[in-house]
Amino acid sequence: MSGAARLRALLATGDIVAAPGAPDVLTARLVERAGFPAVYMTGLGATAARLGQPDLGLLTQTEMADHARAMVCAVRTPVIADADTGYGGPLNVRRTVAEYTQAGVAAFHIEDQESPKRCGQMAGLRLVSRPEAEMRIAAAVAARQAFGSDLVIMGRTDALQPEGLAAALGRAKSYLDQGADLAFVDGVRTRAEVEGIARGLAGPKVVSLVDGTDAAALTRLELTQMGFSVVFYAVTTLFAACTAIEQALAHLSDTGRAEALTGQMSYAKFSEIVDLGRFQAFAHDHEA
Repeated sequence: MSGAARLRALLATGDIVAAPGAPDVLTARLVERAGFPAVYMTGLGATAARLGQPDLGLLTQTEMADHARAMVCAVRTPVIADADTGYGGPLNVRRTVAEYTQAGVAAFHIEDQESPKRCGQMAGLRLVSRPEAEMRIAAAVAARQAFGSDLVIMGRTDALQPEGLAAALGRAKSYLDQGADLAFVDGVRTRAEVEGIARGLAGPKVVSLVDGTDAAALTRLELTQMGFSVVFYAVTTLFAACTAIEQALAHLSDTGRAEALTGQMSYAKFSEIVDLGRFQAFAHDHEA
């Protein structure tokens, strides 16, 4: 069964699909080990992991597809991937569908920002016209059919902060009309905004909660009761990892030794996470 088919089966249960963000493949393995039903490959996380730079549309389509492919190969859990703006016109969107399908991605979202895009939490977002954004979704849906793919398509709008809730809802509804499987209003910061989306947007929908915002206090039960199908925790693992690494390096710098780090993972535990035993067993079984 493909990742897309597994994700569709999860969505069909009616339970909300919680997908923590994974900036890299190792984090994706940790998300899977923690028992979450899906992994979210974030553009912000991928850019930080690959370039150490901000999410300003710096990664290309092929870099994002390669990043997704590596993640899919490492986990059995469905991978939901950021596809930014689709990387151009209808033919570029078509190629994005082909590349992400070949990579084994379960779902992707395409947004309505101008290119180069930027993180949905940043100020100064610039949107393409609604007809152009609708074209991106329609092209993705047509390409999916042409390739015989079951890729789940999420239509994302970033209109909430620059244009307000009503404009964002209007765009989200139109993306569902164009054939998107789920609508995604990004950039939420408050509980009131999430509640407004829940009230104003019928059909399957996605919400992304960012650590440090008022909206992040919402529970999965509350989101389920509001009618959301998928929740992303886009930056939780990235911020936690950066904090832990910063603290470890500060300790090493201050003390001159790696001992006595609070909560430090053992080599044995790390070996378990990367599945060292399975690789060693395979090599042993095929020794000359």
